Amino acid sequence: MSLSDRLLGWLAHRSLRLLHALGGVLGWAGYLLSPSYRQRLKANAALAGVGAAERRAAVADAGRLVMELPRLWLRPRHEPIADPVRWDGAEFVEQLLAQGRGLLMLTPHLGSFEVAAQAYAERFGARQPVTVLYRPARQPWLRRLEETARARPALATAPASLAGVRQMMRALRRGETIGLLPDQVPPEGMGVWAPFFGRRAYTMTLAARLVQQTGAAVGVLWCERLPRGGGYVVHAMPLPEPLPEGGSDEAAALVINRAMEAVIRLKPTQYLWGYHRYKQPRGTGAT
Repeated sequence: MSLSDRLLGWLAHRSLRLLHALGGVLGWAGYLLSPSYRQRLKANAALAGVGAAERRAAVADAGRLVMELPRLWLRPRHEPIADPVRWDGAEFVEQLLAQGRGLLMLTPHLGSFEVAAQAYAERFGARQPVTVLYRPARQPWLRRLEETARARPALATAPASLAGVRQMMRALRRGETIGLLPDQVPPEGMGVWAPFFGRRAYTMTLAARLVQQTGAAVGVLWCERLPRGGGYVVHAMPLPEPLPEGGSDEAAALVINRAMEAVIRLKPTQYLWGYHRYKQPRGTGAT
């Protein structure tokens, strides 16, 4: 067993409170040691009008996201999430599931999106399983861990590739649920340029196209991390405005970006402002 495996195994059995304390230190270490990350986090937060105090809180929370992963990923497959999880809006999910069609849940890089997917699978997966889209890590050992640890009862994963898109399409047509992070930068040819907090960002068209092609219902799902290791609250809510029917990709992307902005403003201290949201994929041009 490698040193990294032993360390992850040790972390997996620590309390959430300790992991979040260590995560706060890790978040600040990454912020102080990486000038490019620090500059990007400041610039992205400034675009959204996030003040200095909220930005400092977001620095620490980014580290907490990383440190809680071993506890979430390495517990036995059939064991529930070890920490308290409350729901706000479970009745909204019930309403969507009662429609008897596929369901698309949109989750920004906010709070603990890993918990959001696992919590959905635990509460609703027996009724309607979920498939979540993810971008495989570049490091082989982390990619292997993702592939094994994220897949759980009623929770499947689909890579951000053509094969993954087909997998999600099949899931929706079976009347299942899929989860997407719509503020993730898509590959070339799978997005359009649309404003996000006032700056043009390359935005995926996949979410709206899946809805248009399958007639799936749409909602927002995000997970708030409670202080001092107190667990989580999973929030489920409708889009602030409906997706345009038969409209352009740009119009749909604008609606989704506005929806993500509204959700992020609910808890800006837990958004990953250091994420490279405004990068330009190869072959695209900001028009």
